[in-house]
Amino acid sequence: MSGCFFSESAEMPKPERAFIFDLDGTLADTMPSHYLAWTRIAARHGLTFPEARFYALGGVPTAKIAAMLISEAGLALDPMAVALEKEQAYFDSLASGAGCKAIEPVLALARQHRREGPLAIASGGVRRVVVRTLETLGIADWFAAVVAAEDTTRHKPDPDVFLEAARRLDADPAVCTVYEDTDIGLEAARRAGMRGVDVRILISAAG
Repeated sequence: MSGCFFSESAEMPKPERAFIFDLDGTLADTMPSHYLAWTRIAARHGLTFPEARFYALGGVPTAKIAAMLISEAGLALDPMAVALEKEQAYFDSLASGAGCKAIEPVLALARQHRREGPLAIASGGVRRVVVRTLETLGIADWFAAVVAAEDTTRHKPDPDVFLEAARRLDADPAVCTVYEDTDIGLEAARRAGMRGVDVRILISAAG
């Protein structure tokens, strides 16, 4: 019998380029809705969360933010319970269709990059909210990997979320380009050994 035989253990070639996107504030204009959800939950529990600080903490998981605010307020609240309340409030806004809209200049880049290499999401959001946001935008099938807050123990500015995304894409960090809208996200990309692109500049130029 003639023919070619392929080993089941043969490895697929690693991608020459890969693209990793943050979600909130990068691909999706969700930050105002996230902040509205936070203001409601913070007021309910006697927490203080100024808007400027909220934006400075973009990419930090909700549970970690809740723990910070509770500690600073000196209250005996369960951070996870507060975080779940906040995520549910935001999730409900998505269900109503009011939670997010696409950031078109970045969405156009993602659409272009689909022809150039695999795409991943690396977000500080919880998985069900990340997935719902992608579904709301109609782009859930664009991404070969979705890394959410539950998938790493350390979060931005630590590089773990981006390194995990690269691992799932089977891509070397050096060939990955990261799109981010926060300083801590860009710092995480730098620590991961990846090229970081500040989408705030792209959005400003397009606006």
